[in-house]
Amino acid sequence: MDEITVDEALRRIEDGARLYDVREPGEWDEVHAPQATLVPMSELQTRWTEIQPTDDPAIIVCHSGMRSARVVAALEQSGVPAVNLAGGMVAWEAAGAPVERADAQRERGHEH
Repeated sequence: MDEITVDEALRRIEDGARLYDVREPGEWDEVHAPQATLVPMSELQTRWTEIQPTDDPAIIVCHSGMRSARVVAALEQSGVPAVNLAGGMVAWEAAGAPVERADAQRERGHEH
């Protein structure tokens, strides 16, 4: 299974690769990458076909990289090229990559 760094993920996303977040909706609501599409691991069995194979492997992210590694393995067994984002959203945030937060969205909603 291939793993890539946040910097490599950002470069690939800029070049058209897709980022899929396999955390649960509550985790997503707390913080997520604005470029990501939510496909929770708990729904993967019925939604995996949303992760379409292209020339670029799909980039899979979770909180720390453990769940996404399992998802990457499952996708590869199904013939969908995918790579794991090493360190997950923990690494993404630590690298200063863009995030959206539920609390920031609520605060924006309260501005007058």
